[in-house]
Amino acid sequence: QVQLVESGGGLVQAGGSLRLSCAASGSIFSINVMGWYRQAPGKQRDLVATISSGLSTNYADSVKGRFTISRDNAKNTVVLQMNSLKPEDTGVYYCNLNFYDVFTEKRNFYWGQGTQVTVSS
Repeated sequence: QVQLVESGGGLVQAGGSLRLSCAASGSIFSINVMGWYRQAPGKQRDLVATISSGLSTNYADSVKGRFTISRDNAKNTVVLQMNSLKPEDTGVYYCNLNFYDVFTEKRNFYWGQGTQVTVSS
């Protein structure tokens, strides 16, 4: 089994910064993708940023230039540094880990419990 434990989040004024961290443990294939998704009230869960074990990154257009994702492969941790936060960044942020299992020939997806980020105007 894989477990994802998130930390960070909270309440911040517009223009401020927050840092989210996520630590993964369990049976994790070394080639994987970690990332963050967010879900605003009444909306679907959307991608914020991802980073592969090869350190390739992908960002939602809405956060480019403001958010930075990084990871430590040795520790299986991922960090999302969020700067210049806007009220529309408000939502529950979920850590995600996915990898292709060569034994089952399936891609496995795992989620953290979510952490609330609220940006006040």
